[in-house]
Order: sequence, then C-alpha cells, then structure tokens
Amino acid sequence: MVYRDGTTINLTAREWALLEAFIQRPGTLLSKAQLEDHLYAFGSEIESNTIEVYVSRLRKKLGSDQLETVRGQGYRMKAL
Repeated sequence: MVYRDGTTINLTAREWALLEAFIQRPGTLLSKAQLEDHLYAFGSEIESNTIEVYVSRLRKKLGSDQLETVRGQGYRMKAL
C-alpha cells in the first residue's frame, strides 16, 4: 500500500509497476526504455507517450517533487 500524508493512494497496476521500478533504485536515473520494460510485462503494446502519461499520474498522486525529469535522459525518484 502507498500512503501520502496518512492517506491511502490508489494506484493502477501500471502506475504500481513504474513506482516499483523507482523504489528499487531511489535516486537513480532510469531511462524511458528501462521504464517501458516494466510495462511490457503486462503483454500489451505501449504507445510512444505511455511513460510520460504514467509519470504524470504518479506526480499527481505522490507529489510533483517526488519524480524528477532529466530532459533527454529519463526520470529519477527522490531518494527516501
């Protein structure tokens, strides 16, 4: 379960898969391709902006300061 300020945050399976990738490597820059690998496990085709969409959703749910975009390189979750 994920909590923010004592409130339970509901995540979809794909949001959870991306969050899991970030949690496994806090503070590490993950490329779009690395993050896509976590979504391919669901057996469906991924659109070109899928990662951006799910990162945006995670920011809304977890707080915009939790995920950093490194332009042209990927995303990084703030180290806990």
